[in-house]
Amino acid sequence: MSGVNKVILIGNLGKDPEVRSIEGGAKVASFSLATNEVFKGKDGNKVEQTEWHNIVVWRGLAELAEKYLKKGSQIYLEGRIKTRSWDDKEGNKRYTTEIVGDTMTFLGKPVGSGGDSAPAHSPSEEPIGSGDDEGDLPF
Repeated sequence: MSGVNKVILIGNLGKDPEVRSIEGGAKVASFSLATNEVFKGKDGNKVEQTEWHNIVVWRGLAELAEKYLKKGSQIYLEGRIKTRSWDDKEGNKRYTTEIVGDTMTFLGKPVGSGGDSAPAHSPSEEPIGSGDDEGDLPF
């Protein structure tokens, strides 16, 4: 039986996406995403807890992130959890866990002023796929 690795997040970017091109010209974007949870503590007072997620998106989604997302942007993201490992300079094994985004929807108003803004018909109404089929973009 197969397992399921599915993550759904709604949150705000903690910083502008960092975008780079890899061998072959494909783009990859990484950014942090904050999600908030509000609950009543043992003393009955409201408690707000923020969780930070490391997000990675590839190809078409990376290009859209580079063009439209800024610190504070709110998005809906679907993806999967992935853990990577590497050896640091001292030879120690290091690990990081990140969310690899498959689908992204812009929420709220564009952040900041000047430059490009989100497309006029608002992609927040339609999910944006993995970006692999660039001819099928919703705008």
